[in-house]
Amino acid sequence: PKAFPVCHLSPTLSRPAEAGVARHEAVKFEDVRLYLVERKMGSSRRSFLTQLARTKGFIVDDILSDVVTHVVSEDCEAPSLWTWLKECGLRNLPNMHVLDISWFTDSMREGRPVAVETRHLIQVCARCSTPTPVARVSQYACQRRTTTENNNKILTDAFEVLAESYELNQLEGPCLAFRRAASVLKSLPWAVQCLGATQGLPCLGEHTKALIEEILQYGHSFEVEKILSDERYQTLKLFTSVFGVGPKTAEKWYRRGLRSFSDILAEPSIQLNRMQQSGFLHYGDISRAVSKAEARALGNIIDEAVHAITPDGILALTGGFRRGKEFGHDVDFIVTTPEQGKEETLLPNIIDRLKEQGILLYSDYQTSTFDISKLPSHKFEAMDHFAKCFLILRLEGSLVDRGLNSTEGDSRGWRAVRVDLVSPPMERYAYALLGWTGSRQFERDLRRFARLEQHMLLDNHALYDKTKKEFLAATTERDIFAHLGLEYIEPWQRNA
Repeated sequence: PKAFPVCHLSPTLSRPAEAGVARHEAVKFEDVRLYLVERKMGSSRRSFLTQLARTKGFIVDDILSDVVTHVVSEDCEAPSLWTWLKECGLRNLPNMHVLDISWFTDSMREGRPVAVETRHLIQVCARCSTPTPVARVSQYACQRRTTTENNNKILTDAFEVLAESYELNQLEGPCLAFRRAASVLKSLPWAVQCLGATQGLPCLGEHTKALIEEILQYGHSFEVEKILSDERYQTLKLFTSVFGVGPKTAEKWYRRGLRSFSDILAEPSIQLNRMQQSGFLHYGDISRAVSKAEARALGNIIDEAVHAITPDGILALTGGFRRGKEFGHDVDFIVTTPEQGKEETLLPNIIDRLKEQGILLYSDYQTSTFDISKLPSHKFEAMDHFAKCFLILRLEGSLVDRGLNSTEGDSRGWRAVRVDLVSPPMERYAYALLGWTGSRQFERDLRRFARLEQHMLLDNHALYDKTKKEFLAATTERDIFAHLGLEYIEPWQRNA
């Protein structure tokens, strides 16, 4: 086969003519400079395509140099093409688009440079030539230790955008697939440098691998950028950021042509419930991250209320803060007491005390529906059956070490914070603590491991052994891990 042409790298080009560009036709696209690779294409066809592009206003350089933005080739043998490109010693190669001829034909048909899509790219892993050996990684997050330090954030952020997009579209399967893939990459103690390094890793399908390769080569994903710029995605994400608004309500508002908060609030036919009204009223505060110092201050307030009601009460901070995170979107607590039956009155009494202190801005109390006779449940439910309440509290800055996490110019001296409380019976405390600590994927995989590997059913209420046909008692999280035959993983290592 005909070899690649010899590279002739020119110095910095000050005039287009220096790159061998005929400028008889008017240039329409100054920011795009093409170079057509002759191999496989042939000189005659290359000459014809060059002239065609120039008549449509494209700049086509005869010499490959660092000012070229788009390299077009009919040779889809990526390794040999990229080997040749690297041998050319181009400083700007990482920023160039290396494209299949399909991009060129699409552009000629449209009469303009079309957006570069994944299908146009000629890709190889340019960062390593041989796969990096990968230690065995479990498919279950509950068998992996994952701290808050993420070595593959650029990849997992992209996966989470896709997962969120699928979730907003209520497509559970693809959403879970991308969350599992993100969970695996978060657990790695090293950064993925090339696609070969993912060989042997679980939960990475063809779609996720294509995204990894694209991001490693170009620094971003065209698919993710398309989602982020999509009006529907932006609108649904905005609407669901309001306390009390879920994907179905957001979709209904979007289909009615509503695109902003002002559209919703000005629409007379929309009747907001109490939770949504509070969500809009305190949106600026509760959409802003809560700091660990603020969570501790709230813990002190609630702990004081709990012990005023029952001296032997137990309060535990759960969620992301228990896993070692510095910031969260709300604060979750478990509250209980060894006195059997008294946990059912704890939350109403706490709400009353917070109301007396003048710091309760909103409350939604839900009584317990826990019934041991209805367990085990073969279908996991998003919410458990313990008594719980969803609150918005007024937090004074004077109570927070180093002050509030406030916006610049906010001189109020206080902010609204979302707080969730759940009150299980003491004998269910360990299961509730495990379930409310998270992360979301860790809990999902823990239940999946119990069901598929140990023939058990696990949720926030209990662990049921289907083989022995009995419930297994646990007073600590370690007891639950032991029942499942798992090595105990500390809370700060569950950030999958």
